[in-house]
Amino acid sequence: MIVVTLTKVPRSLRGDLTKWYQEIQTGVYVGNVSARIRDMLWDRIMKNIGHGEATMVYNANNELGYTFRTTRKDRNVVDFDGIPLMMHLNEATGPVKHGFSNAAKFHQAKVMTRKLAKKKAVVSQPPMIAIDLETTGLDPVEDEIMAIGAVKHVQGQPVERFYQLIQIDKPIPKNVVSLTGLTSELLTEKGIGLAAGLRGLKAFIGDMTLIGYNLHFDETFLTASFKRIGSPDLDNQMVDLMPVVKKANKFLDNYRLETVLDDYGVENKTPHQVLADAQATLDLANKLNETGVLKI
Repeated sequence: MIVVTLTKVPRSLRGDLTKWYQEIQTGVYVGNVSARIRDMLWDRIMKNIGHGEATMVYNANNELGYTFRTTRKDRNVVDFDGIPLMMHLNEATGPVKHGFSNAAKFHQAKVMTRKLAKKKAVVSQPPMIAIDLETTGLDPVEDEIMAIGAVKHVQGQPVERFYQLIQIDKPIPKNVVSLTGLTSELLTEKGIGLAAGLRGLKAFIGDMTLIGYNLHFDETFLTASFKRIGSPDLDNQMVDLMPVVKKANKFLDNYRLETVLDDYGVENKTPHQVLADAQATLDLANKLNETGVLKI
């Protein structure tokens, strides 16, 4: 049996430990792995602990039947005739060495970047259009576009929006209806043909830069759809924000859009609705631009 306690460590480290241990309470992990895996995990904890603290208790061949390790500065593990004891210290053993791990360095860099961004009086926002699609599935060959949303941002001008439902012949899967709120009846009543919808989108975006989150997904559907109607594909510059975020923030629990928006303080009250998702993506791009992470 192995017990690990963590405090004030990066979220990615907590998530990483759940691959081997069960988190029975916040910051408390219990598991049963080999000594080799245990030592490898302790090394991983030490490399990614940031400014936090960790303690590990595990089985040992001694009178108590267990021993422990800790990074706490106010405790010291001592051996008393083969019995491990945790000695309380009146003073911490030396100052904390800031930035001693990769996690600390990334965190410090992120904090400093945001502080510098706040000091800037005016940040120039590049002209760009955020785009999002809702589709009947994940296969651009077999599945179809149901809705197109785009939000245009040009500094000093009012925000413009493009929203279009697309009529389709195939039934919409129940899980997609539940997720998006789009039904066959709604698309039949308020949608238009795919060719007309794509022509409208082309006229709206012109030659401006397109941004999106996991934009490759939308791009493959647009390419397949333009081919389906016998029209030339888009040749706009495409900027996918997902790899930008992954490079700038290596310690998120995951890189789903809702997780990223929450980390950057961007609100999206109606996810999986194309205009709301496009607006949230645009807001995220502006945040990344303000911190100097996004270059267009």
